[in-house]
Amino acid sequence: MFNAAGGNGRLTMKKEGDCKKVLLFTIGFAQKSAEEFFSRLKTAQIKTLIDIRLNNNSQLAGFTKKEDLRYFLKELCDISYKHMLEFAPTEEILDGYKKKTITWEQYETKYNELIEKREIADRIGPSDLHMACFLCSEPTADKCHRRLLAEYFNKRFPDIQICHL
Repeated sequence: MFNAAGGNGRLTMKKEGDCKKVLLFTIGFAQKSAEEFFSRLKTAQIKTLIDIRLNNNSQLAGFTKKEDLRYFLKELCDISYKHMLEFAPTEEILDGYKKKTITWEQYETKYNELIEKREIADRIGPSDLHMACFLCSEPTADKCHRRLLAEYFNKRFPDIQICHL
């Protein structure tokens, strides 16, 4: 089994008995080459990539543009692709943070309220999350909704171990 990436960005192995039942990964594509991005997914043995971006068709998405990404994941890594827009923030919340009209703390509160209101825990269960990976654009998870989403599911399904790639 795998543990979260360390400071050097590499995955570390753990003994099978040390891991919780459900491994849920997150990754951002920014500041990663295609080689690094797909290698991390393949090394972690991801089965499903869950795209949680509001905008996944932008030219800025590069190799992670929706239909290109679906193709690359299948051909290079044998990973399935799902776009789950209900896991994305609203445009209002995202723009507020990007334009600095709300703080990160306000973004967290608004996003957490949004996913509670959407009742997303009813749409997907632990078995769907095992060996899945949430995709967003931010290079690290600290100020990204993929971390908030993973933590949300971890509160509802305590057997989840979160690993940020």
